[in-house]
Amino acid sequence: MGQDILFEFIGTAILILLGAGVCANVNLKKTLGNSSGWVVISFGWGLAVFVAAFISAPYSGAHLNPALTIGLAIAGSFKGSGIGYIVAQMLGAILGASLVFLMYKPHFDAEENPNAKKGVFCTGPAIKAYTYNFISEVIGTFVLMFGVLMVGGAQIDGPLPVSLVIVSIGMSLGGTTGYAINPARDLGPRIAHAILPIKNKRDSDWGYSWIPVLGPIVGAALASGLYLLIK
Repeated sequence: MGQDILFEFIGTAILILLGAGVCANVNLKKTLGNSSGWVVISFGWGLAVFVAAFISAPYSGAHLNPALTIGLAIAGSFKGSGIGYIVAQMLGAILGASLVFLMYKPHFDAEENPNAKKGVFCTGPAIKAYTYNFISEVIGTFVLMFGVLMVGGAQIDGPLPVSLVIVSIGMSLGGTTGYAINPARDLGPRIAHAILPIKNKRDSDWGYSWIPVLGPIVGAALASGLYLLIK
């Protein structure tokens, strides 16, 4: 395993530990952050990206997202092992979600609502309308991917710009589907939800699970295609 792939694994694990962690803090009973709301979740995810990218960027470029890896490859900005990166991201996401479960285990036990428990791990639509849910994930990830590709031209260094893009997407576009915008962020924790011994959990909603995987990939590909046209 190369150092770049190792840090994609570490970075994605940290991303999900902090990102799913803020969902647990807001959603689960008897936490000190219970019911603190969408603004906390949006900023929590943005800060999770900042921390994970700060740690992993010097070694792997901090993709932390299969859609970004695919999009960067399409744009000609990534020449590494795409399969290696994506496998590392998925495994890191499963680990990060499992650590959230371990940390918040008493609160998972205290929480009676199985939807709240699932919501810690993976996204779900506010209104289930698969076509529009898919479009939401495409648009959100398009904004993310295009922002990542254009940030170099703005001559802004470091992970802060992309972290702020994540906050903006969450605040403005995230209310429809929970803004996965990252296949590993959704599928990895969804797998963890399915296999972990969570008290009184519901099913993992596999019928919906393709949307936060394919939607982000399509959105990233479209953004990279536009980037190639205009650069």
